[in-house]
Amino acid sequence: MPVLRNIAVLATCSPHGPQSDAHVIANAALVWEGETIRWVGAESDLPSDHANLPSEDAAGRLVIPGLVDCHTHLAFGGWRAEEFAQRIQGRSYLEIAAAGGGIASTVAQTRAASREELVARGRDHLTGMARLGVTTVETKSGYGLSTEHELRLLEIYRELSDGPQRIVPTLLAAHVVPADYRDRRAEYVRLVVGEMIPEAARRNLARFCDVFVEDSAFSLDEARAILQAGMAHGLAPKLHADQLTSGGGAELAADLGAASADHLEHISERGIARMAEDGIVAVSLPFASLYLHQAPLPARRLLEAGVPVGVATDFNPGTAPSYHLPVAMTLACVHQRMTPAEALKGATIVAARAIRLDAEIGSLEPGKSADFAVLDASSVEQWLYHLRANACVRTVARGRDLWRAVA
Repeated sequence: MPVLRNIAVLATCSPHGPQSDAHVIANAALVWEGETIRWVGAESDLPSDHANLPSEDAAGRLVIPGLVDCHTHLAFGGWRAEEFAQRIQGRSYLEIAAAGGGIASTVAQTRAASREELVARGRDHLTGMARLGVTTVETKSGYGLSTEHELRLLEIYRELSDGPQRIVPTLLAAHVVPADYRDRRAEYVRLVVGEMIPEAARRNLARFCDVFVEDSAFSLDEARAILQAGMAHGLAPKLHADQLTSGGGAELAADLGAASADHLEHISERGIARMAEDGIVAVSLPFASLYLHQAPLPARRLLEAGVPVGVATDFNPGTAPSYHLPVAMTLACVHQRMTPAEALKGATIVAARAIRLDAEIGSLEPGKSADFAVLDASSVEQWLYHLRANACVRTVARGRDLWRAVA
């Protein structure tokens, strides 16, 4: 049972109190046993029965809960760098998609990739995330869009779940209507409802069911039918909502008691009110807003209305080609006027709530999982203000080192 001493600042990120309070302890210590935190507090208050435990030195650094990236698309084939240049030249997301790019392009490349290639790429991405302090990753299918290929992606996520880093799988078969069903969209919805969801649930391959609710993807009625089918099979609902237009996705999330509604760049005032009333987590995806040159999610309005706001990367090959969650957090501060404490809780305890794991992870409290990161920074503010390649020097998940910088 080790004790981590000489922590200059420890942010517990308790679920209690406002999102603006990271519940910081100065000159702290942290004790864990196996996978579980046993004690957290000021080092001067360390209980006498812990005083002679094996000690590890944080060297006067900042300690935070392990980061939770609660919205990613981890397994995909290829990249879409050419679309980056096209958008700079003025082509819109929808124009690119209509010409065969966008999600359809990634679907084709993902189907063509071997399982071994996708697993290897996924492991590489997860290793990079671990070096940044990320201990939990929610990740979606959605680049298969057939029963065979959607289940293959979920099976890959199961294979990638063989270490202490948590992988939380989500079925996103309703990402877009695939090209071969473009004139038979009702038939595709029936395939998702009648075959993909039941099989994913039967094989315990997913925890959540997600739908992209948008004019260019799925209607509110289609989304409701798909998400209700998921709920009937034990898959909690999530939504890509109100990203390109204000289409009522936030309101649907409230109707269904969704775990989260994500994107929300065009959320309505009614949507904000409904999410506040029903306790739905809003997940901000700053990279997507940046790459699509959109006004971001209105974080201040949401927070002031009482909606918890998570922060995630949306890591994907098209509109958010980065898994650097700390940079996404800095963008949330700069572009959305979230305070550093709000962004930190957004990527820890609020993100954990968005994947319904907040009883286990997301804060540094006795009884929770020993997931934490040690950062070369003097405070949360210093960390997120000083943009650098990586401030993380150690990442621990379930009490085991995921990453440790060479001294």
